[in-house]
Amino acid sequence: MSLLEVDSIDVAYGNVQVLWDVSLSVDKGETVALLGANGAGKTTTLKTICGDLSPMDGEVRYKGESIGDLPHEDVVAKGVAHVPEGREVFTESSVRENLELGAYLDRSGMDERLERVYDIFPRLEERAKQQAGTLSGGEQQMLAIGRGLMSEPDLLLLDEASLGLAPVLVDDVFEAIQRINDEGTTVLLVEQDIYNALRVADRGYVIKTGEISLSGTAEELAQDKRVEESYLGA
Repeated sequence: MSLLEVDSIDVAYGNVQVLWDVSLSVDKGETVALLGANGAGKTTTLKTICGDLSPMDGEVRYKGESIGDLPHEDVVAKGVAHVPEGREVFTESSVRENLELGAYLDRSGMDERLERVYDIFPRLEERAKQQAGTLSGGEQQMLAIGRGLMSEPDLLLLDEASLGLAPVLVDDVFEAIQRINDEGTTVLLVEQDIYNALRVADRGYVIKTGEISLSGTAEELAQDKRVEESYLGA
């Protein structure tokens, strides 16, 4: 049984359907990449998994339990954390306050959780008292990922973690993702950066106009020209 199973989901915003019969799975301990062009349906897929949207048809199962109709907070409580595109940090609050908000469902062991995040992202410890809005884009992305880790998830959903970052910071973020996975957190990664996503992933899926068009190991997808064609919307 996979940790996460997305089984033939159809999803719409109001009357506009955006996903058709989307299926994917993530096994415990894996990093899986979901690739595709802007507007292909990647973010909608993550929002459906984390409870922000509900499928019209199909099912989302986590640890064998259907979660497709659960609200976001209940999905988090079951061990799923979502780091959204755009970071969505609380700019007026300090770095530490932002991190503590990630543990809002269970504040036990706060010091140990903070220690883990600071170990992965030392800059956040250096700037713990600084307002989040004064951080660089890369630092805000580290903060968003760190906040996600504060709920001690078994599954981390990352939406465009490298978007808009300088190349040196992109490397830092992907190194952190690799480490997070190496330390036991399963990762589902939505990315437009094909090279880096497949470098850290075990397997991947390509979504095109709301449907899964390709899947395979990271090595297979890295060698398949159709991946780049899908990314470009070709």
